[in-house]
Amino acid sequence: MADRFAAAFAQLPPLLAAHLLLSAAALVLALAIGLPLAIAAARRPRLAQVALGIAGLIQTIPGLALLALFYPLLLALSALAGGGIPALGFLPSLLALALYALLPILRGGVTGLAGIDPAVLEAADGLGMTPRQRLRLIEAPLAAPVVMAGIRTAAVWTIGAATLATTVGAASLGNLIFAGLQTENWALVLVGCIGAGGLAITADLLLGSVERGVGEGRRARVIVPLGLIAVAVAAALAATFGGGAGNVVTIGAKNFSEQYILARVIGRRLEDAGYAVRYREGLGSAVAFRALGQGDIDVYVDYSGTLWTGAMGRSDVVPRAEMNRRIAAWMAAGPGTGLVGSLGFENAYALAMRADAARARGIASIADLAQQAPQLALGADLEFLDRPEWKTIRDAYALRFREQRAYSPTFMYRALASGQADVISAFSSDGRIAADRLAVLADPKGAVPAYDALLLVSPARAKDARFVAALRPLVGSIPVDRMRQANYLVDRDTDKASPDAAARWLTGDRSSAATAQDRKLSGG
Repeated sequence: MADRFAAAFAQLPPLLAAHLLLSAAALVLALAIGLPLAIAAARRPRLAQVALGIAGLIQTIPGLALLALFYPLLLALSALAGGGIPALGFLPSLLALALYALLPILRGGVTGLAGIDPAVLEAADGLGMTPRQRLRLIEAPLAAPVVMAGIRTAAVWTIGAATLATTVGAASLGNLIFAGLQTENWALVLVGCIGAGGLAITADLLLGSVERGVGEGRRARVIVPLGLIAVAVAAALAATFGGGAGNVVTIGAKNFSEQYILARVIGRRLEDAGYAVRYREGLGSAVAFRALGQGDIDVYVDYSGTLWTGAMGRSDVVPRAEMNRRIAAWMAAGPGTGLVGSLGFENAYALAMRADAARARGIASIADLAQQAPQLALGADLEFLDRPEWKTIRDAYALRFREQRAYSPTFMYRALASGQADVISAFSSDGRIAADRLAVLADPKGAVPAYDALLLVSPARAKDARFVAALRPLVGSIPVDRMRQANYLVDRDTDKASPDAAARWLTGDRSSAATAQDRKLSGG
């Protein structure tokens, strides 16, 4: 456990710096929009109603959904502008978080200004003050405590919501939290929460000092905490952008253990070739492929069936080799992305049950399952129920379950073990199939397409012969049995390996440290 915490804390500094930059930028943008709008709204009751109503409506949208909505919006804007607008990473996160922070700032500003005694304002007017002078000398100091309370609330909300930016490819403390939840590495989750909580508490204390300084008229109590905040942001900027390598490769990954492992396998190959790498993990399938086409990520692993049914919109099932040829041709002719090759294994969707339950019910295939499905509950990963593959399987076998629920992949297996689900949408390369004694149901109608793990590169990288050459040794190098075992090293209940350690084991790293780790992971 101590090793896990040490490894988690080693990842903390760069992610903490990125989280601070994102939160600070979003708060500054929200202040730039919210404060002038609050001043205007305080003088126009109708405008105040509209502005607060819109800001309140934004707050009703879950933070994760708000982040996700900016991705297609920015893609559309980029297409209208002829390209160049990043749709993944910092920009969508910045815009979504700024909107999320707007309500407390706007409400604090309107409430603070509207609550000033009208007699004070009349006296200011009687002294011949201009509206600007009245705002600077009278209204702002009197409203400052209420305004600062709103800013403090916005800061804490923004820092907390910024953990969700991981889902659209922005580095944040959410990287630790999401990776920890998926791999059940609670040290990662705890360190990510400690980092986010500590940052929020520190920001609240510093802004609270500013609030008291304004109220007491003590300039030092305003300047010192603001100076500390500025120094922290400057240090985060230096840590994030200072001295970085000029040729940084962004490796994408979806939100399950196999993807985390394969991202590290790719990263090790590229680092050996002299590239600096960074990771954008926790991406959905559609987001990941669009990000590759836009050049927001440079390389990631996807699956032939996912591309065939999702990006290409195909519903027919063709032989594996033909499918891969058609995918490569479609990518070259359309999005311009490159297919380096198959890694050598397949990770297909499969419906699975506990072996003892399947035997007791006499279920060996999906056709058998269809007869009993109305009495059973289906547990699926977060994407499966909205994917074309599920609709194809469902329609081919006329499947109608008593209940359908979506889970994170790890917790989907937990649901099956606990009896909350009777059937799950398993993955054929997952080591938990054998470890949990699951029965994979046969697909006699061939409704499930092939799912070869394909190594994909962005349009720019597809033209880079050195980059492709660095990755080509991975083609055909990973048999399914070894991938299944590597996945289980990360997913097993005890003595879990990190994705990086599993990647070293998978690629046969024979350094002394890796050899010792290999023996430990293999139980030797």
